Amino acid sequence: MSSQDSALPRGSLVLVTGVNGFLASHVADQLLQSGFWVRGTVRSLEKNQWVQDLFDEKYGAGKFSLVNVPDMAADNAFDEAVKGVSGIAHVASVMGDSPDPNVVIPTVITGALNALRSAAKEPGVKRFVLTSSSTAAYSPKPGVAFDITEKSWNEEAVAEAWADPPYDESRGLAVYAASKTQSEQAVWNWVKEEKPDFVVNTILPNCNFGKSLDYKHQGHPTTSGWITELFKGASTEARLSTWKPQYFVDVQDTASLHLALLTRPDIRNERVFAFAAPWNWNSLLRILRSIFPGRKFMDDIPGLEDDPSVIRPAARAEGILKEMGRPGWTGLEESLRENLEEYL
Repeated sequence: MSSQDSALPRGSLVLVTGVNGFLASHVADQLLQSGFWVRGTVRSLEKNQWVQDLFDEKYGAGKFSLVNVPDMAADNAFDEAVKGVSGIAHVASVMGDSPDPNVVIPTVITGALNALRSAAKEPGVKRFVLTSSSTAAYSPKPGVAFDITEKSWNEEAVAEAWADPPYDESRGLAVYAASKTQSEQAVWNWVKEEKPDFVVNTILPNCNFGKSLDYKHQGHPTTSGWITELFKGASTEARLSTWKPQYFVDVQDTASLHLALLTRPDIRNERVFAFAAPWNWNSLLRILRSIFPGRKFMDDIPGLEDDPSVIRPAARAEGILKEMGRPGWTGLEESLRENLEEYL
């Protein structure tokens, strides 16, 4: 796609929130590769100087900068960060395991709305992308086939998250899913009411596997850590049962879709579903045994089912990827190899 065909001219400044994170660092990297300048928010400049150093070395000094946003739920949290930007990718979220909805959900909603309100104060903003989640559409259940469309919302998780106390650990997943559901709904409600001058898109990725941009500093965070834990034999059947069979997407595919939602003029006010293919723990173990034939892994889990859900909007997302020059979804084995690159 040429600069003339882009909603954001090459050389524009784009804000990426939570830029030290697993996905957000890839979003920033692909923007820089594509000729954009990037400003990334972090909660601590001192702890995340490595991001600045990485991108300075890779793309030259001056094309990337860090800005401190210690609390995205604070009033006017992003006002300084958005100055001069043309696009915003709001990737940052609360990733803790608190089972108390009052601790997690309002913070995530307020953070998303704060980013939108700050964007509305900056006249040069043309595009805003929210990183939502597959869990904003549904919570997978083994053997249960959900029919997911662009209009699917995870109201079941919202009800479970806000049910009466006690808030025990078993509620943590529902609280996370509800935070993504209600924050994305809040974004679309804001767009409907405020009618901003910029285009808003959201992306709903399933669990991201794949390469850490800098594993020496990031390790293998969030869902990529499931793979290294399985590889190292640190997983137990009881722990694995917490995370149900579901779909995956490679983190670099998700980052490419962020780039598309920021730059493609024809993608406007869309929910884009990044679902590559279903997996369960046994399918991951089979691939790991194939990649590392001399290594002992845990036995398969008996009776483990798949997620047979039909994700109707996934074809649209894969079509966008192909139009962006990628061959389609990255396969599961390739994604796992990238995830475990330092062990190969």
